[in-house]
Amino acid sequence: MTLLGMLAGAALVSIGPAEAHGVMRSRQAHTARAVKATDTASLRYVSASGSLLFEEGKASGTLPGSMRVHFNVGATLSGSFTIYTHGGSIKGHGEATPHGSGVYESFAGSLLATGGSGRFSHAHGRARLYGTFNRDTYALTLQTTGTLSY
Repeated sequence: MTLLGMLAGAALVSIGPAEAHGVMRSRQAHTARAVKATDTASLRYVSASGSLLFEEGKASGTLPGSMRVHFNVGATLSGSFTIYTHGGSIKGHGEATPHGSGVYESFAGSLLATGGSGRFSHAHGRARLYGTFNRDTYALTLQTTGTLSY
């Protein structure tokens, strides 16, 4: 046995089994990460129920993948989203105020990430939300910028 091996063994014996288990548990604990993310999504209309629209499409940028959105079209745009990335999914909700009128309507607001799955199971964060909504085709373009912790 090497000197280093004997010292490591002595350290484990001296701290006792409870502390040794705590040392092992701390290595398994979740390590929080934060990333400044900027993403764009181009979504297409899938279905509707009254003023509640369901859309899906591709997201590109810091967290690329596919995206699904359920949102209500009214005096404000509000809804929920799920982004499916390589490492898991991110869920949340947002709200935006439309500007202008006509076929293309721009909007600005914010979104809140509230959880997810995989490496994003502890996801949380806030982002600014911008985009356009096509009132003829219901196509939705979203741009987000903010910080995501997971």
